[in-house]
Amino acid sequence: MKLYYAPYTCSLSPHIVLRELGLPFELVKVDNTTKQTADGRDFRTINRKGYVAALELDDGQVLTEGPAIVQYLADLKPGCALAPPVGSWERVRLQEWLNFVTSEIHAGSAPLFNADLPEAAKAFFRQKLFKRFDLLQETLATQDFLMGPDFSVADAYLFTVLGWCRFFSIELAAWPALPAYVRRINARPAVQAALRAEAA
Repeated sequence: MKLYYAPYTCSLSPHIVLRELGLPFELVKVDNTTKQTADGRDFRTINRKGYVAALELDDGQVLTEGPAIVQYLADLKPGCALAPPVGSWERVRLQEWLNFVTSEIHAGSAPLFNADLPEAAKAFFRQKLFKRFDLLQETLATQDFLMGPDFSVADAYLFTVLGWCRFFSIELAAWPALPAYVRRINARPAVQAALRAEAA
């Protein structure tokens, strides 16, 4: 398998999951500006959407969209329990969290990357994001991870997008459970390995 990634993007989430599962894979870096891969290809010929992450399977098929990728990967090694079994109520809850992270945290923070956005608009998006953080605070004040006591693919995703707060000068200390959560996940060996690989 090949994971097409760019540093500091949502592709960190499937990267972490690949390492948590111990699956063999090749990392291929993508320049988000030029859309060129490290080996000189036009990334848009691999993923016509033009953004990471993309997972190329050994048979040549390409899977895109982080929540789909991480569930696919988790199901390759169900014994690792990074996702509940397909068809279970717990799996629906996982999908609920993945959708919340993608629509409310990921998409909710994306406008803040736009340097041309007026400050009043940024303030609007920050306040909306902070309401979502309030919900996360309530959840993570009473349990270690989104699904309860155990790490799941949803945590890899939330950890990734919470990491963007430093680019927006958002201090997570206002929601004490969140920095503690980030530290817990950051301490995982697979997370450290992924971060080192992307920094190289």
